[in-house]
Amino acid sequence: MNKNSIHIGTSGWNYKHWKVLFYPEDIPQKKWLEFYCQNFRTVELNNTFYRLPEKKTFETWRDNTPDDFIFSVKASRYITHIKKLNDKEPIKEFLKRAKHLNKKLGPILFQLPPGWKFNEDRFNTFLDMLPEKFQYTFEFRNESWWNEKVIDALKDHNSAFCIFEIAGTLSPKEVTADFIYVRLHGPDEAYQGSYNDKTLKGWANFFSKIKKEGKEIWCYFDNDQNAYAAHNASKLLEMVE
Repeated sequence: MNKNSIHIGTSGWNYKHWKVLFYPEDIPQKKWLEFYCQNFRTVELNNTFYRLPEKKTFETWRDNTPDDFIFSVKASRYITHIKKLNDKEPIKEFLKRAKHLNKKLGPILFQLPPGWKFNEDRFNTFLDMLPEKFQYTFEFRNESWWNEKVIDALKDHNSAFCIFEIAGTLSPKEVTADFIYVRLHGPDEAYQGSYNDKTLKGWANFFSKIKKEGKEIWCYFDNDQNAYAAHNASKLLEMVE
């Protein structure tokens, strides 16, 4: 398998409780990203969901990572949870800043709130307003979005149905674009617990199948408890190499 077509990392890296468990005790926090890059070639920016970083912050991340490092970026909750995809200006401002990652900008993730049910018109209008030069993926926490109309719309726009597992619930493994995007939030409880080797091997086999179809693969672990995310990501990387 060409490992350059498969990107595995964690959702965020700046976790104080990862010290000793993942980051060596003698490495200062300002060097954590550098250490992370020695182990992985991609990360999902999760803090962008809570607060939109300044242009300078994106530039700093870009300039302090290896040339082949890629950032996936989680879109602001203002876009997904407050405006519920109903305002063009926030997405324009978000992309205006995120694009300063330049060639290191990977897929952009929109995580829709669990309490928001399927809204066909709103979704189609939002897809139509997105610039085509970026990759997009949508994580639908409400199962009413798991339907053929959504699948067809995503395929029409080459956007990915985010495959995810959280607290024992696994979304459909729909493939709607020339890439797939997987988020693993924890096997039993959200953001907790470690995935066993059998489960990780299952994902490795799934990725092998997708890779043979000529598609790119992005996978991020979000079970940050006890640095399980970093250790699970490392193990899965070993399995796909």
